[in-house]
Amino acid sequence: MERSAMKVLEAWKEKVHRKPLLITGCRQCGKTWLMTEFGKRHFEKTLLFNFEKEPALADIFKHDLDPVRILHELGMFREGKPIDLRRTLVIFDEVQQCAEAVTSIKYFEENCPDLCLLCAGSLLGVELKRKKVSFPVGKNDQLKLYPLNFEEFTRALGGGKYLDSLREFDLFREIPAYITEPMLKYLKLYYIIGGMPEAVQTYLDTKDMAEVDHVLDRIIQDLRNDFSHHAEPRDVVRISSIWDSIPKQLAKENNKFVFSQVKSGVRARDLEDALQWLVDAGLVYRLEKVAAPRIPLSACSDASFFKIYLYDVGVLRRGAGVAYRTVLTEPEGYAAFKGAFTENYCMTELVALGIKPRYWRSGNSAEVDFLFEDGLNRIIPMETKSAENTRAKSFEVYRKLYDPPLGFRVSAKNIGDNRKGNTHEISLPLYLLWKLPEYIGAER
Repeated sequence: MERSAMKVLEAWKEKVHRKPLLITGCRQCGKTWLMTEFGKRHFEKTLLFNFEKEPALADIFKHDLDPVRILHELGMFREGKPIDLRRTLVIFDEVQQCAEAVTSIKYFEENCPDLCLLCAGSLLGVELKRKKVSFPVGKNDQLKLYPLNFEEFTRALGGGKYLDSLREFDLFREIPAYITEPMLKYLKLYYIIGGMPEAVQTYLDTKDMAEVDHVLDRIIQDLRNDFSHHAEPRDVVRISSIWDSIPKQLAKENNKFVFSQVKSGVRARDLEDALQWLVDAGLVYRLEKVAAPRIPLSACSDASFFKIYLYDVGVLRRGAGVAYRTVLTEPEGYAAFKGAFTENYCMTELVALGIKPRYWRSGNSAEVDFLFEDGLNRIIPMETKSAENTRAKSFEVYRKLYDPPLGFRVSAKNIGDNRKGNTHEISLPLYLLWKLPEYIGAER
């Protein structure tokens, strides 16, 4: 599986003023594989130090935080000789297990300019907050890793020739059937499998959806174990209750997240810390409401009205108990949850693109699924549909009120565009969301 983050690491390696790079992301999204694979491709040697598997490593950092001494002792610990900094990639994995190692990062930045140091940790935000660890602000570069996005997934499954063709096409060329049909099939598979690397690899190895389900079940169980091991005891049950509530609340017609529907008799303020734990762990994304959009959207977001999406559509499907055959055959009664899948998919794609969206709602009369800003201080609305029907009254209400220069209707429909007033409306297929920056850039 090729990850687009590999290019980020390659660019980081060539920086003149390179800082240690901290890779964050949810558990099992491929951080360790990415780092070690990068080392194989670009360094003569890679030294991996895993603070979870080798707790004795922490002793090296407890004497003092002198990076020269630490590197010398790490080299002796692993190989019996000093580390050749110019030829070696050094990796600190599961770094959250050693608070001193996290603090030491700033000293490596200041005193070891030749060192290529990658650090990664699961539940890093949660653990640093819980242990009150001093974080080296400004002393490291950062990369957020997510499960495979749809483009990475499609390429992993052998659809690279379709992706390459789509890259070459003119932006508004109608996409021929020999591409639309397989791309829509890949999209269904993505809804079933999701982007967790182990689930994708299992499908590649076995083509057995039952085996994929076993992997997703184990991932979900591992997450529940994390609730118990890494959260405050008072929050464990609350975190589990919120987690179980998310698929049900997404399937509602008005899928605003409501604390009172999590657990009867529990007050919202008692659940807020538990929800924030899931956000900090990278397991859920919070989408806040905007009633009167203006730049910046962060200034007009209403933190008391929000929706919650899961970090991976495969985990969402399995957690909701939706059989893979249901996604393939789309029986009557599936439409409401198909819409939830579609919204969740769009949210994860936007997040992977580095976009932090909101949603717009005007009283009880109209709602646009996503709003986000671009680099030209434009607010761009995006409406999503799970089928080919792109008619959206709410989008029209928003357009008439705010006259945006650009807007997107995302659905299973082919590419298309037209102008209404001053708005350039683009109909974008769901399987082309990975090309969204190109369409935004074409309007500058």
